[in-house]
Amino acid sequence: MLYRPKSEHGRRIEEFVEEFGRRYPDHHLEVIDVDSKEGVATAGLYDVMQYPCILVLQNDGYFTKSWTGDNIPLMEEVAYYAGQGASA
Repeated sequence: MLYRPKSEHGRRIEEFVEEFGRRYPDHHLEVIDVDSKEGVATAGLYDVMQYPCILVLQNDGYFTKSWTGDNIPLMEEVAYYAGQGASA
């Protein structure tokens, strides 16, 4: 998940991450600040233009699914895609 912690969507994303971790402890949800070196590289690699962004990637980095902007999906939807041999 790419987002800006000190933004209008920061708190909403942090709550999503906390609740997702409680509901789906077997899934890994990596949270990256888009302004960090890793965030800039990840956004560039997957052509992310809007934030927040949830990327579901397979273990080898292959892109599976994404959601961007205010279009935050249901947790069940993220878990479904992440459960198909991928990590969110």
